[in-house]
Amino acid sequence: MKKDYQIGIIGLGYVGLPLACLFAKSYPTIGFDPQKSRIAALNRGIDETNEVGAEILQERLATRLRCTHRIEEAKDCNVYIVAVPTPIDLYQQPDLTALREASQMVGSCLKKGDLVIYESTVYPGVTEEVCAPILAQESGLQLNIDFFIGYSPERINPGDKERTVENICKITSGSTPEIAQEVDALYGSVLKGGTYLAPSIKVAEAAKVIENAQRDVNIAFMNEIAKICHLLDIDTNAVIDAASTKWNFLPFRPGFVGGHCIGVDPYYLIQKAKLHGHSPRLMMEARKTNDSMGGYVARQIIDQLCVQGVAVKHSRILLLGFTFKENCPDTRNTKVIDLYRTLEHFTNTLAVFDPLANATKVQEMYGISLIPSFEELPRDNDVVVLCVPHKAFETFCWADYLTETGFVYDVKGVLKEAENVFRL
Repeated sequence: MKKDYQIGIIGLGYVGLPLACLFAKSYPTIGFDPQKSRIAALNRGIDETNEVGAEILQERLATRLRCTHRIEEAKDCNVYIVAVPTPIDLYQQPDLTALREASQMVGSCLKKGDLVIYESTVYPGVTEEVCAPILAQESGLQLNIDFFIGYSPERINPGDKERTVENICKITSGSTPEIAQEVDALYGSVLKGGTYLAPSIKVAEAAKVIENAQRDVNIAFMNEIAKICHLLDIDTNAVIDAASTKWNFLPFRPGFVGGHCIGVDPYYLIQKAKLHGHSPRLMMEARKTNDSMGGYVARQIIDQLCVQGVAVKHSRILLLGFTFKENCPDTRNTKVIDLYRTLEHFTNTLAVFDPLANATKVQEMYGISLIPSFEELPRDNDVVVLCVPHKAFETFCWADYLTETGFVYDVKGVLKEAENVFRL
């Protein structure tokens, strides 16, 4: 194993920044991101993703970490770790644009003996069949002769302060047996949670994508169960609690499935399967089920308003939480937008509040103006919908924001059962 690693992290988002701070504990590290505003904020010690604390970030910047928007400043690195997003397009097809561009930039920096490791979630084959040729073309070097590649899929859980990148087990792999061992040793030198060396890059790629696809299918099943329980007038949470007493029952909960992992990654495997002549119907149906939940919850709310005798058109509805998950500021691929878009067809008074979300980004991405603060929340609502159960809402006094006949709709079922609380 080399002793003079200089690490270059390409992409400083939810995955890249924690990784850069982790490696900077032990090695000189350059963090690159093309967004100048992101780099300017990081160099002031500010991480808008809230994944890295200001104290840790400032400490790393004062020692081994340097952040830049100029890729040429990373030319002295001998290990490059690519951590850019891999979203889907409007047609639910994998969009590898950022990954291709990152590979081009790294390729322009490559020297003989360098190692490039990818962390971005992809379908099996992308690292070797898409990224490696770009690296070779841009650098003029040959794979496994002049430079080498590895794959270690990210396992960041946004908002989780316990299962951080340092404390989880990381899958590793490499383009040759020797490089695989080197990649494994490199990660092992900074991780407390250990590593798992996969037999090939494709195995590592497939392992990552099925981790999220499996959760997608399980949550889709529970969303179907929630719909059935509603028809039978049974409390879904009570059913799950009872079933959880069996040792091998998996207590997944129904709810929205958004974000850039569970709600996106299955499409990568779906597309790859189709290209090889197989239609993965279970995964496709799970995606349809989970993508439909925003509209389903909206209809449940409208039905209950009608039962309460409230004119839906004139109803006042307050949505609490807009990010894709609790205690995380990320609004990419949030499914709360599906709920909002459905409800706005029926009522003229629809308000949204999220103390964690960036109001400017929400306005730019979705055209929605968030309420600025708790103090400015509207009162006398016919419905308050707890869309995302941030910790900031734990002491929320629901009665202060409802009419006498108003009710709360608890999407994730975190509130105690009460007369005016309805759950998925």
